Amino acid sequence: MHADSTSLTWRPLTGEDAKASADLLNAIETVDEIGENYTEEDTLQELIDPYADLERASLAAFDGDVMVGYMKIRHKPSAEEIHRVFLDGGVHPAHRRRGIGTALVEAGVAAAKVMHAKHHPAQRLVVDVHKSERIAGLAELVRSQGFEPVRYFQRMEHPLGDAVPGTAIPDGLRVEPWSERNDEDFRSVRNSSFEDYWGSVQMPADLWKNKITNQTFKPESSFLLREEAGGAPVGMLVTLSWEADTEATGVRDAHFMAIGTLQDHRERGIAGALIGHALRAAAGQGYGRASLSVDSASPSGASGVFEKAGFTPKMRYVRWALEVGAQRASRSSSGTI
Repeated sequence: MHADSTSLTWRPLTGEDAKASADLLNAIETVDEIGENYTEEDTLQELIDPYADLERASLAAFDGDVMVGYMKIRHKPSAEEIHRVFLDGGVHPAHRRRGIGTALVEAGVAAAKVMHAKHHPAQRLVVDVHKSERIAGLAELVRSQGFEPVRYFQRMEHPLGDAVPGTAIPDGLRVEPWSERNDEDFRSVRNSSFEDYWGSVQMPADLWKNKITNQTFKPESSFLLREEAGGAPVGMLVTLSWEADTEATGVRDAHFMAIGTLQDHRERGIAGALIGHALRAAAGQGYGRASLSVDSASPSGASGVFEKAGFTPKMRYVRWALEVGAQRASRSSSGTI
């Protein structure tokens, strides 16, 4: 353990840590200002993620009853060739520059190896960190552990009001809001449409319930496009909204968490129609803003669709990656192709 962190108590996270986790994340937000606020219910939802093994793959540092740092690993439900494990974490602003972050990243990489060996040992292991580039000291920390930037994402925003223009639904299609009856159609379109997205894997029903249809989900602002002839679903948009963000900022934000169009139906204006319909619905429901995150190199050309709809970039996120064992493998295979 690092010298400056010896007075802390270190242990894995548990479901009982939801309030302490929310307190830590909200303290982090006061300094980093990346627009992420949490309630206890929000952090509990992350702690009960079915693909987060807290006992084997998490670690938190406590100063008395106060959580001052944490890391947790989320493995993938499936993997082809590469198993991309997510390493998430943070350190309380008052406890930074004391080696806690380094200790947590090192523990996270070690835990990623354990999860990888347990779930997808035949694939290559890559550990991913996804964070806003605004976070002071993060780039230096992850670079020091061998991570490199591999992808960039943009948070884009759209102010809402009476001036949101209408968007026509393409001929031959009809729009319907989410319901328990069509939930599986939403998930099916998401999984099929994201097959060619970088780093994406299929979302099983348990992960869908944890990450999408949870307490932040807004079914009245989530829509499916379906063919009138035959009834096949071809596009979907799901909206989430965080009460903690509304309370902290005074702005109700409709976050378009996932937007997908089946590959065979692209170039028909489906995404634009869904976005326009959702923008008008959210405005009518009292939201002051819509937001989303887009991969800068999305194969669907999504950023152009969003800009056309009136979204503007507000903050960039960096995906940092560490291929575990890559350097060792490259040395052992030098001279070969």
